[in-house]
This record gives sequence, structure tokens and C-alpha cells, in this order.
Amino acid sequence: MAGILLESTGSDQERASLARKLAGEQAKIAAVNMERAREKSGAEKLKAAEFIPGRIVKDTTVPAGDNNYISEIPQGRHLRIIDIGGQQAVDFLAFDLANTEVRYNNANSIKLNRTIYVTTGFKLYSDLAEVLMTVVADTVGQHDTIGGACSREVNKLRYGIDGTCACRTNFLAAMRKRGMSVRDIHANVNFFMNVPVQADGSAEIVEGLSTPGDFVELRAEKDTLVVMSNCPQFYNPCSGWNPTPIRVIEWDAA
Repeated sequence: MAGILLESTGSDQERASLARKLAGEQAKIAAVNMERAREKSGAEKLKAAEFIPGRIVKDTTVPAGDNNYISEIPQGRHLRIIDIGGQQAVDFLAFDLANTEVRYNNANSIKLNRTIYVTTGFKLYSDLAEVLMTVVADTVGQHDTIGGACSREVNKLRYGIDGTCACRTNFLAAMRKRGMSVRDIHANVNFFMNVPVQADGSAEIVEGLSTPGDFVELRAEKDTLVVMSNCPQFYNPCSGWNPTPIRVIEWDAA
């Protein structure tokens, strides 16, 4: 099921009531599907995800909700993001650490990779067409570049629900620690999020392709500042209708 499209439906109260009802129904279905996937291959996938061929520098479990992850990744370091529960979107920003006014550029990355989808080999280009990071491993096969980050304002418009947790808010909380502001938010990558584009150009968030234990890994090609939000969205499928924790491992090659 695609995201609940309610922005032109009734009052805020009516949209909110319907959004909560439909999301609750979908969450139950998604939980069953992810538990089946865990029983089928979760242990095997998790074992592969936890195998690190180098020295672990940082190992963090990031809960869903009002949270953020921000870290300086030196050139050559690997960053592995593990989807513990399945179908859990991770919104991702990247900046040149030496000058954070230079950042990941979505349009440059799409043009120079010749694809809107992220997978192994995809290079995250900056505004200056320099490579910040490269995706070096991916067990899913497709991640999103066009869906952007959820926000309280868009959630209010679509679902009639005010004051929700949102990735835009999480980004801001992280970046303010470094004196950055809303002006530093740019079009982001959404790992584990599924936004297929149809032949007529239409697109919509649908259920993710990842299952428990899937992971994506990047290698820093320059000293890079990364900012992540473990998406807290309940009202569309980007987090499986039920946000779950992720695990982030930073490691150096032996």
C-alpha cells in the first residue's frame, strides 16, 4: 500500500482519525511480514551484517523517534548501516568536513551516476562534483534519492496530525550541535526507502524492500560529516508503518 494520501480530504480532525486508523491496520500487516522474513533469513543476514573485516571504531544502536546520528568520518573509513527490523528508512545527509558549505548534491549524484537509485558503486557527489562517499556494499539493491525527508509541516498537511516526530526536526537537532541551521539541510538520500517511478512519471512511497538484517555500507572518499535520522514516520510505508532501531558501525580496514 502506498502512503496515505489525505491532503485534500476533510478537516484536520477527519484526516487524523483516518490516518491513524489506516496506519494502525497496515502496521499489523507489516509486523507479521517482517517477522516471517526474520524467521526465514534474519539470523543469516544479521550474521553477515555483523561480520566486520577490520577494526570497529564506533558501534551505535539508534532508536526510532526523536533522535539523530552525527559523526565525522575520516577519509577511508567505512560506515555500515544495518536495518534491524526491516523496511526502516534512514534519512542521510553528507558534508565536506573541511568546509560544510560544500555538501552532498542530489542532482549531481543522479546525473553522474546516471540513475535515481542508490546501490553498490553509487558515488555521493558534492556541489563541487567531488566524491564524498561511495556505496561499497548493499544487500538490498535499491535506495531512494527523490522522496526527501518527512517534516512536521508535511505530516500536518497530509495527515492532519500536528507536532509529529520528523526527520527534518532530527536533522536540525543534530546540526545545531555544530552551529549549523536549516539552511544546511539539502536534498537527502533515503537508505532502505522504496520510491519507484512509473512510466508516466508518477511516484509514491511504497513498502520497503529491506528485511531484518539487510545493510548498506559507504566508504568516505574525503573527510566527511554525516547526519542521519532514523525515520520516525508512522503514516506512510517508509518505515514499515512501525519505526524500529537501526545499528550503525564505523570501521577501519585492517
